[in-house]
Amino acid sequence: MATADGTSGTSSMRLAVSGAADVDQDELDQLTRELRGRLLELDVADVRVARSDGAVPAGAKPGELIAVGALVVSLAPAVLRPALRLLETWMRNRPVRTVKVDIDGRTLELGHASAQQQQQVLDAFVAELRTQNTGGGSPAGSDATAGLPAGAAGPPVVQE
Repeated sequence: MATADGTSGTSSMRLAVSGAADVDQDELDQLTRELRGRLLELDVADVRVARSDGAVPAGAKPGELIAVGALVVSLAPAVLRPALRLLETWMRNRPVRTVKVDIDGRTLELGHASAQQQQQVLDAFVAELRTQNTGGGSPAGSDATAGLPAGAAGPPVVQE
């Protein structure tokens, strides 16, 4: 199994991009392909367009359904933090509402928060992944918003 502390292995990171209210499916597809290109500039093993798990609609030709706005990234644990930082900066000045990140059942939803809040959330998320992957487990009641000032509205975070 992969570890998030940079020791060995490859992790799979699933991304789901949600466009702003005025973004149509074609524009979301274009944004997702742009993000794929940026991620490939990092030292990642692979970035694929995710396939939909849904059934083929009645009357449609058989084949794989592509999930618009979804990517699967295969990366070494050492590239996790740079990939998350890339996501954070890529979202700026684009019509993207959120990017949902899922790694080994741990989910983080990045939104438009301040740079300081985003950094605190990313640091807490990576630290939690390291704890999980080194066998230390996750402290009860912890979430990736740890370290944010009281009352700070960081991006929503969902866990297992």
